[in-house]
Amino acid sequence: MIKAVIFDMYETLITHFESPLYFCAQMALDAGIEEHMFRALWEPTEHDRTTGKLTFEAALETVLRESGRYSEELFDRMVQKRIQTKEECFNHLHEEIIPLLRGLKENETRIGLISNCFSEEAAVIRRSVLFSYFDAVCMSYEQGVKKPDVQIYERCLEKLSVCANESLQADECLYVGDGGSFELETAEKIRMHAAQAVWYLRDGVGQPVGRKAGFLHLETPMQVLDEIRKVR
Repeated sequence: MIKAVIFDMYETLITHFESPLYFCAQMALDAGIEEHMFRALWEPTEHDRTTGKLTFEAALETVLRESGRYSEELFDRMVQKRIQTKEECFNHLHEEIIPLLRGLKENETRIGLISNCFSEEAAVIRRSVLFSYFDAVCMSYEQGVKKPDVQIYERCLEKLSVCANESLQADECLYVGDGGSFELETAEKIRMHAAQAVWYLRDGVGQPVGRKAGFLHLETPMQVLDEIRKVR
């Protein structure tokens, strides 16, 4: 019996690719830095930004200063633009996301979130329209550990157990994600049911993960409810 569904965030509940992007290429352009030079400074910060050792702001300031491009005006503009693009993602939800979360609540199915995210993303997620639906939240920036580390899954299981005052086993959970960071493989490894969310997949938009062989593909969010019923 499935008692909980644990979701990934990006390209699962929300997508970057229905609204303007503000990744390396766009930030480098705004900063007036050659993209390859910006990437050489920015990309090595990803692990520390993901695990809570470095904020987006601190990393950006370092890149701008090391490139001789720092000014308070430019820095503030880039920070605000990054936050705004992250917030904009929540204005382009698949039409079934909210009905799905409401349906899970009506069924008394616990809802968890495990997300690899940065400081600015964690703040935006907490302010978002989706946040109140979660019974347990494990964001890598706050946890100091990221997928595919088993620890972040175990912490989410523990939080979901505490919220209902009932022990929850891994095989009573369905994990739903787009498949990045080997998240589905890890979910299966610890005996969760795992399914790939493919409802946001679009050809030619640069999404990091395509359809993964060996996993159930969910074409629409509401199919999550169908899978829960099948297991029951």
